[in-house]
Amino acid sequence: MVVAAASFVGVLIGSFLNVVVYRIPAGISIVKPPSACPRCGAEIRARDNIPVVSWLLLRGRCRACGEPISVRYPLVEVACGVLFGATAAILGWSWLLPAYLWFAALTLTLGIIDLDVKRIPNRVLYPGTGVAVVLVVVGGLVEGSGGAVVRALAGGAAYFSALLVVALVARGGFGMGDVKLAFLLGVFAAYRSWGSLVVAVFGGFVLGGLAAIVLLVARRAGRRDLIPFGPALVVGAWVAIAAGEPIVSWYLGL
Repeated sequence: MVVAAASFVGVLIGSFLNVVVYRIPAGISIVKPPSACPRCGAEIRARDNIPVVSWLLLRGRCRACGEPISVRYPLVEVACGVLFGATAAILGWSWLLPAYLWFAALTLTLGIIDLDVKRIPNRVLYPGTGVAVVLVVVGGLVEGSGGAVVRALAGGAAYFSALLVVALVARGGFGMGDVKLAFLLGVFAAYRSWGSLVVAVFGGFVLGGLAAIVLLVARRAGRRDLIPFGPALVVGAWVAIAAGEPIVSWYLGL
């Protein structure tokens, strides 16, 4: 029941995230004006704003002008629902669940924005990280896991410091947005365990490196082009949260 409820809520949240990832980089308020077709400007009616269902019923087209509506909208909604459901399956019912659901929505948002505009906006990262840290600290203390809370904060600081050193050495070849994102990822990975934090760090760099190689080989990017690294860091952190300790045990057993 918890997984099903989390998945349903995730789909609803995903609909809002579509607004955030489009409007924040464009400098538009996420409150006003109401959602509208980006092509004809017609306001989206309530019956046409039901996550996933409305897109399917309208066959991916605007009711007013008939122009195609990007399939990314329902994909983001479904992705958020799957991520929320998976988070609930990993944690079960816990006072930490709200913190990790917030983390899921926040990292999904930041990852998509980074893919779109190749930057991580402070307008989302700063307040989002502040709320996330409060939730994980309160949840951990209520659960009686004060040691895990201390480890989480220390892990966030360690991940931030490590990427800051890399950014300074790289001299502009590494974004400061990724450095600040590392603190958030480090907190939630380290809360699980130190091993999970190690997996998050190495996983992020391995995935980022592989993505860069693929883009270069496919000639989708040049050596001087900006390549978003945030999504790789996010995926690495989520792999660590889901299976960090099994991965560490597997590696040590080789």
